[in-house]
Amino acid sequence: MDISKKKIAIIGLGYVGLPLAVEFGKVRPVLGFDINHSRIRELRTGVDNTLEVSSEALQAATLLEFDSDLEGLKTCGVFIVTVPTPIDAANRPDLTPIVKASETVGRALAPGAIVIYESTVYPGCTEEICVPILEKFSGLKFNEGFFCGYSPERINPGDKINTLTTIKKITSGSTEEVATAVDDLYGTVIKAGTWKASSLKVAEAAKVIENSQRDLNIAFVNELSVIFERLGIDTVEVLEAAGSKWNFLPFRPGMVGGHCIGVDPYYLTHKAEELGYHPQVLLAGRRINDNMARYAARNVIKRMLQNGIDVARSTVGIMGMTFKENCPDIRNSKVADLVREIQAWGAKAVVVDPWANPEEVKQEYGIELGCIDPQHPVDSLIVAVGHAQYRQLTTSDLFSVCRSSHRPVIGDLKSLYDRFDLTQAGFTVFRL
Repeated sequence: MDISKKKIAIIGLGYVGLPLAVEFGKVRPVLGFDINHSRIRELRTGVDNTLEVSSEALQAATLLEFDSDLEGLKTCGVFIVTVPTPIDAANRPDLTPIVKASETVGRALAPGAIVIYESTVYPGCTEEICVPILEKFSGLKFNEGFFCGYSPERINPGDKINTLTTIKKITSGSTEEVATAVDDLYGTVIKAGTWKASSLKVAEAAKVIENSQRDLNIAFVNELSVIFERLGIDTVEVLEAAGSKWNFLPFRPGMVGGHCIGVDPYYLTHKAEELGYHPQVLLAGRRINDNMARYAARNVIKRMLQNGIDVARSTVGIMGMTFKENCPDIRNSKVADLVREIQAWGAKAVVVDPWANPEEVKQEYGIELGCIDPQHPVDSLIVAVGHAQYRQLTTSDLFSVCRSSHRPVIGDLKSLYDRFDLTQAGFTVFRL
């Protein structure tokens, strides 16, 4: 099957879709499609507010155009779906975005088209959920009138080293011929090479376990952190000592948010439960990681009380709102849980973040970003995200924004600073 002449449509222009559209847009005609009209207007001006793609890179993609008009999709023969796949409030897969995207693509399909999904799903979702929608809205039959592929995204937001073209890409297709065509397609832009899976379901499963494995490894060290805190020993010191062995894995404790690690395991457990198996290890890891923000907040509050700070009349400064460092992505940020727990104890929480968009934070979490400085001091600090700007601060800088009427507490959740220096500066220190 030769698809080298078919125009590509990228459905969804977020952290995953835009870099893909740009790379393909350097070598062949591409339509970047998104239902968010303001996003389309922004990209047409050469600006990406996710900071994943530079203005120079956008300009270099000379064969890329942006639109939100369904008619434009009808000129395309290859459709790559990169919409989010979140979870709902009950931690169940929310397939609404991928269902709506499939309906949109279905309306635009012409005979011989290939639809490739990159969105993270549970094994079997493409064929069980997406294909029937494509058949319904196109009037075409699967593997006769149209075909499917699955090539899971491996984007790491904010990472300027491990980027789209430097990460090996898993590919698959609904027939052997289509699998080869999909693999060849990605091979034109992925410098690191590809890995052709034997089926859509294998590729789907490979993606969902990548982040589930990482989730469990972090849950393990998070549980160690809880144990070591009760033993009165520093977790980071223990991990550094254990890391002197050549095969010890260098995971660190922390809050697990974002669009992948804190979400993907629920897609796998959902499918397992549908099949009558109730996962034990996966869900245990999720429970531990989902509780870490509240655990950290309570430990800071406990130390504030021990220091004689009137918590109900105090202000706790929280440095960082994004789900990870040096990135504006606030999706599924566990800092929101941290804020809610601080507020539940009657304290005021002031959140700052040099990377986050204040309007997005307000809309998503109802949190207004504030100010922490010597003119706007706080009673204690929690350093929640390891932004480069925070790593450059000295212990004196940190202490200068705290009221000194009582010994302030600092929750250095990312272990950015030397705990002995923090203690000498006048802090009571809590670290995960």
